[in-house]
Amino acid sequence: MTGTAEWRETPGKSGAGHARTQWDRTAPRGGGGPGGDERRYGYRPYGGDEPRYDHRPLWVEEPARRHPVPDPVRAAAVRAVLVIAVTLILAMVAFLCALAGSWLAFPMVMAGVAGTVVATWAAVDVWVTRQVWNQRHGVISEPSSTARALRRERRARRREERAARREQGRIRRRGGAGQLSHS
Repeated sequence: MTGTAEWRETPGKSGAGHARTQWDRTAPRGGGGPGGDERRYGYRPYGGDEPRYDHRPLWVEEPARRHPVPDPVRAAAVRAVLVIAVTLILAMVAFLCALAGSWLAFPMVMAGVAGTVVATWAAVDVWVTRQVWNQRHGVISEPSSTARALRRERRARRREERAARREQGRIRRRGGAGQLSHS
């Protein structure tokens, strides 16, 4: 069984005449075998003595991943989100002022229009910043990338051609002019 804990009988008798039991420590925790929830918490019964509990850490430290978006692009995106949020608030206030018949309706509509222009600029800024970053730093190349495989093949061909030219040069320098037999 893969993916479940293994329950195995061990030779020997405990006080009540039952075979001693324990879980295989190499098997993954959780599910499978008698005890259900007890297994998830590392319960390991042995005959006679008190049950022993394996203490596990609450969490496992993992190395930090790189951010999926470069820093300049993330900064531009945060700016854009803030500007768009303010613009939406301005539009909502303008709408409510217009419903109420307030004198602030016209200035708020003008502020909303200006905010829309700035929000559009902020959204375009995110796109431009991403394009500039990709152009300067290149796109992420994965091992399965076809471009990387083609470059690898090209380099291997060039290496073979250089090796063949060197070998031809050695043969010519020896004066053999390509002779393979001794005569």
